[in-house]
Amino acid sequence: MKYLLSIYQPEGEAPPEVLAEVMPRLKALNQELVESGSWVFAGGLHPPSSATVVRDEDGEALLTDGPFIESKEFLGGFTIIEADDLDAALEWGRRFAAASTLPIEVRPFHE
Repeated sequence: MKYLLSIYQPEGEAPPEVLAEVMPRLKALNQELVESGSWVFAGGLHPPSSATVVRDEDGEALLTDGPFIESKEFLGGFTIIEADDLDAALEWGRRFAAASTLPIEVRPFHE
């Protein structure tokens, strides 16, 4: 079964000293995920200010800048994994939360 691990981060840039501590842990955890055969895809996102929201208005595309909602946290990146069950996916989520110090949402895909 596939699961989405969503990484939520606060607004603004992380201080360099925090990144210097977190990035090696995340790199090692990602490598372990790949070696386990559970890794499917991962990606980091630009900040919400780079987003464009597309809505349909009577068959016409209505484009607006920025995120749809205001929030103090935003989706900063994600990892898609394969896991045998929810418990295994939650363990990867727990490990990502510990490595990144950020909240991780674990959500299954429809099969």
